[in-house]
Amino acid sequence: MWPDHIADAMQAQRPSGMPLLFNGKLSGLLETMDAAGIDMGLALGVGIKASVVARTNEFIGTVPRDRLVPFGTVHPELSVEENLKSLRDNGIVGVKLHPLFQDVSLADSRVHEILSALAEEGLPVVCHVGAGGDEAANERGRPHLLRKIADTIPDLELIACHYGGYHLLDEAEEHVVGSSVHLETSWPPTMAELEPERVVRLIRTHGADRVVYGSDWPMADPAREIAAIRALGLTQEEEDGVLGGNLARLLGLPA
Repeated sequence: MWPDHIADAMQAQRPSGMPLLFNGKLSGLLETMDAAGIDMGLALGVGIKASVVARTNEFIGTVPRDRLVPFGTVHPELSVEENLKSLRDNGIVGVKLHPLFQDVSLADSRVHEILSALAEEGLPVVCHVGAGGDEAANERGRPHLLRKIADTIPDLELIACHYGGYHLLDEAEEHVVGSSVHLETSWPPTMAELEPERVVRLIRTHGADRVVYGSDWPMADPAREIAAIRALGLTQEEEDGVLGGNLARLLGLPA
């Protein structure tokens, strides 16, 4: 989600080469949530460079808290305290980290320092993991790097997007599935591209109680992604957890 003037520009840029299915604006997100029957969601902000972190967090801090949980941004070119202050000043309760868009590596010691501080603050982190760009970009977010973070910062509540490895699912199953992280289900343009049997096996191997639904709006349609989860044939308890219960528990929200 972006401020309106940035969202308009993003329509032509096609992030990661994918067209936007929705307009990327706050108003559009709320309309999409209403249409899909979603009562609460995460508003994720990503500052692609250090100079826009403050503005990004100011924007994310304005979202309506009765519908959206604000997840802001950090950047390793800022000090730990500068990053934390920007989050605190805007009442932000979590962070989105995007190795591709932010041009930062999960192997960067500065990133590890920030993540350690976020763990101490009790702030969860949603992280893109896997491919989606050129080879250099893909290397920055490889699954084995995320696993190292999970192992070295065990108190960090880490949510690994795209089942732990976008277009690197074999590597994700080797390094991330079964680890301490929470897995997120988005796979733009749609999770329906994946083999349902493999997804079910992956969810149950990891533990369905540590898998959370995500759509990657505006690059994917939340209603279609909910339908894809429901078509997997999970038990009712597993499905209810993935489609909201697990994330509500993680964030301390009403189920």
